[in-house]
Amino acid sequence: MRIALCQMTSSADPRENLARVAEQVRRAAAEGARLAVLPEASMVRFGVPLGPVAEPLDGPWAEGVRAVARETGVTVVAGMFTPAPDGRVANTLLATGPGVEESYDKIHLYDAFGFRESDTVAPGDRVVTIEVEGVRVGLATCYDLRFPELFRAHAEAGAALSVLPASWGAGPGKRAQWDLLVRARALDAGVWVAAVGQAAPDQDADPEVPTKAPNGVGHSALVGPDGTVRARLGGAPGLLVGEVDPEEAERVRRAVAVLDNRRL
Repeated sequence: MRIALCQMTSSADPRENLARVAEQVRRAAAEGARLAVLPEASMVRFGVPLGPVAEPLDGPWAEGVRAVARETGVTVVAGMFTPAPDGRVANTLLATGPGVEESYDKIHLYDAFGFRESDTVAPGDRVVTIEVEGVRVGLATCYDLRFPELFRAHAEAGAALSVLPASWGAGPGKRAQWDLLVRARALDAGVWVAAVGQAAPDQDADPEVPTKAPNGVGHSALVGPDGTVRARLGGAPGLLVGEVDPEEAERVRRAVAVLDNRRL
């Protein structure tokens, strides 16, 4: 299956960001991709009040994503914010396309490195997979990357690929942790991992210096089930198109049966 990793920088304007999403999906379609993955917070960047911009899954922003998915015939996964029952919002992935209509609310909230996502965001509680072109795909978001159990749950549900939209914050060692964890999660579960980050908003900024909100360092990557990086972007906005072979995931799981050999 041909997949596009669409690295962009979100602004504080959802309409502007929807136009960027549509442009990226059209570019992905032109490259023959069947699945286009956008970053976490594609709807609006972190660092602004999320409650006033959150919309339900049948709201205009999500409908705009559905429209470009219908136009291109590409399945799209993009990060947005939806209202939560307790007055907070949910950090939601919308997955929509041919035969696909699903959503995933981020389970593990980013209460780390001095940032408290849980103050404004309610956690999800559901493991979600979708099927694209006959390939089972697991959905995860940013801080979920630090929790291998979720990726193993994807594999146990039949996923050959986990997609991880993110807005990975800058800070000491954070870029190196991103690279390490993306590869580790692929090895943990024997899955392909497509990790799609927000591009760095300031290309001249030092990625080792933390920012007030986790707005992204880029370096989206497609990692094989053996933990090798097959392709990677830099810090700037860009489009990365690659091939995912589900049979390779099966071969890796037969060779290194970490799921079958677990004792705890």
